Amino acid sequence: MKYILSLLVVVFATNAKDLRNDDYFIAQTWAQESDYQRKYIVRVPEKSAQKKWPVFIFLHGNGGKAEASMKKFMKQEKLLKDHFIMVFPQGYKASWNIVSERAKSNDLAFVESIIKELQKYDNVDATKFSIMGNSNGAALVNQIAIETQMTCIKNYISAVSPLNGYQYDGKNFKKCGHNNNYIEVANPLKGIRLLNISGTQDGLVPYEGGDSKRIPAKDGKLPFVAAEESIFIWAKAMGYTGDKLEKGERLNKKVEKFSYLNGDLIHYKVDGGHGAGGSIGDALLLEFLLGESLR
Repeated sequence: MKYILSLLVVVFATNAKDLRNDDYFIAQTWAQESDYQRKYIVRVPEKSAQKKWPVFIFLHGNGGKAEASMKKFMKQEKLLKDHFIMVFPQGYKASWNIVSERAKSNDLAFVESIIKELQKYDNVDATKFSIMGNSNGAALVNQIAIETQMTCIKNYISAVSPLNGYQYDGKNFKKCGHNNNYIEVANPLKGIRLLNISGTQDGLVPYEGGDSKRIPAKDGKLPFVAAEESIFIWAKAMGYTGDKLEKGERLNKKVEKFSYLNGDLIHYKVDGGHGAGGSIGDALLLEFLLGESLR
């Protein structure tokens, strides 16, 4: 069954209902498309349908497909599917609109519309949403955290993409804006929780910051803020007043943890490449999402 929501006209359900395992759609119009049906896939925990579940949204990387991402993620991160309704949106042209990507869609509006639609269902906890993105999807996670005013989004997880140089100019966060001009200053909501995972050997997103060797931008290659600096910037935006951590807690041979504000802002430094997100097990992800230690 297909459920259609237009960004211009919203049709409200007249009867109470539960969200089910299915493909759902948001109708959206922008320069590249008119009334385009944008898909997102939903998977509901197999336990009692009477419970109100928090929602976990996963945004694939550049070139990704929602269905393939869903299968891989739910197989790899098995603990999460028993605690959350899992949602996998599809990016336009397998991309998310950040700086100079081929998609020019309003992806902030797309994700916010998904959330607003899901909040109507009886088995959804309308106050508890989390969003995770991989690579290009992580860049969109950062942009959503910068711009959204939806207080129901509690947790943000960016795998292998710290802030880029358009999203943060060295002094201010920036809204994407018209034609991705990144001119207007943004003031992120207070109280959000954010986890970043970055690899020290990443060939696409330089861990120490600077221009990517391969990701294009308007005037050359996409610049990035250094990963450890990026989480420090977020921590300060959320009220942290201390010094930047120069050394983290060693969890194992590959992973070092930098934690601010009692674990509300976390960076995992991974000895690895662009797939560093896979080095963080589902127990650590769930620990962050639940706000309590599982060890």
